[in-house]
Formats: sequence, C-alpha cells, structure tokens
Amino acid sequence: MSSTALAHPRSGVSRVFEHRALQYRRTFRASIFSSFLTPVLFLAAMGLGLGSYVDTSANPALGGVTYLQFLAPGLLASTCMQSAAFEAAFPIMSGLIWTRIFHAMHATPISGRDIALGNIAWITVRMLLIATVFTFVVILFGAAASPLIVLAIPVAALTGLAFATPIMAFSATQRTPEKFNAVFRFGIQPLFLFSGTFFPVESMPVPLQVVAWLTPSYHGVALTRSLSLGTVGEAPLLAVVHALVLIGYTLVGGYFSIRLVTRKLVRG
Repeated sequence: MSSTALAHPRSGVSRVFEHRALQYRRTFRASIFSSFLTPVLFLAAMGLGLGSYVDTSANPALGGVTYLQFLAPGLLASTCMQSAAFEAAFPIMSGLIWTRIFHAMHATPISGRDIALGNIAWITVRMLLIATVFTFVVILFGAAASPLIVLAIPVAALTGLAFATPIMAFSATQRTPEKFNAVFRFGIQPLFLFSGTFFPVESMPVPLQVVAWLTPSYHGVALTRSLSLGTVGEAPLLAVVHALVLIGYTLVGGYFSIRLVTRKLVRG
C-alpha cells in the first residue's frame, strides 16, 4: 500500500476503525453482559416487576402509558450513554498511554485527526449495534407503543456520542485512570438515575430540573421516549431542541477530541 493511499483522510480513519473492530472481535464476549444482558435484566426487573405495582396506582405522571413503556426508551438512551462513556475512556487511554498504539499509528501518514475520528466512528457503530439489539428486545417485551421506535435507534446512538466525544477529549488529557472513577461515579451514574429514565424529571425540584435540562442525557431520554411512545408530533419544536442539544454536545466534544488527541500525540 502506497503512502499516498495511507495519507488519504478516509483511509486513515478507516484503518483506525478497523483496529478498534479487530480489538472488539477478540473481546466481544466480555462485553455481552454489560452491553446487552444487564439492560435486559433492568427492563425485566423494573419494567415488569416494579412496573406491575406502579401500574396499579395509575400514576398520571406517566401520561397514561404503562411503566414498562415509559421505562424502556429511557433505558435505551441511558444504556448507550454508559457504554459510549466507557468506550471513550479506558480504550482511549490505553491507546495513548498504556500500549501507545495510537502513537505508532501517528508515526505513519495517519494523522491525529484520523485517530480521533476513527475512534468516534467506531463508537458510533457500537452504539448503533447496542441500540438496535436493545430496541429489538423492547419490541419483544411489547414496550414499543409506536413504530417510530426505529428512529430511536440513531437518537440513542447520538446520545452516546454526546457523552463519548467530550469524555474522549478529557481522556486525552489524562495520564492515569484515577479521575475516570469520579467521572463515572459523580457524572454518569447520577445522570443514569436522575435524567428521566426511571421517573419523570418534572417530579424533581425545579433546580434539579434545570440541571437536567443542561445535560445531554435528559434530552436523549426525552427524545427517545417521545419516539417510542409516538408523541413526538405533539411537540415537534421541543423534539428539534432535544436533537440540537445532542448534536451540539457531539460536535463540540468532537472538535476538542481532535485537538486534544492530536496535541497528545505530538507532545508524546
């Protein structure tokens, strides 16, 4: 393969993507439980188990849908959030610090931009795969109230990217993984619990509602749920706002990912 071909931006991105795919092919069995089975167990335990008690109270906050139908799309978006955050943390640090495989790539015509975009492309495909499988499970559970749930797949993946790109930028600034514990413990986990996945955000105090509005997780959960329930047409402008927030986080995070990954590769 000539250096000219390697220098092509798409070629560089595709090679980084291929590297991540080959890595996953060797380790995918370890991710099956966390990526697929754990959310299914959550859906069964919370949606069917706890949901049977919630439904008997006829809670008006759920908008007349069953708790399973309310919970499932929220779990779909939250699962992509958690999985994408992990993919943008430890694997990026591994390539930059532990194995320095990204430095080896950078010694070829593959640029720092290619490395950042190749990783983002891989995370996108991973999230689409997770969202597709989870959506299939949601349909099997009878939790999809509208055929528009198929559009929730790219929305859930976009929710994951809205977290993955900023976390990737953060990962490029770290030399040890200690701060990742704080990110997941005080960032990802609280957002998983308090962004509308398990109960309506409107039931929280107003200051916490404002905080939720500033996070991409809330917008991802809300948009995914409106598509799954078929209510997106009731407030189309709000759906556009949700989508723009997710896109904004992704683009800004992607910009800083490219800059910081490149800086890390250049400085060593």
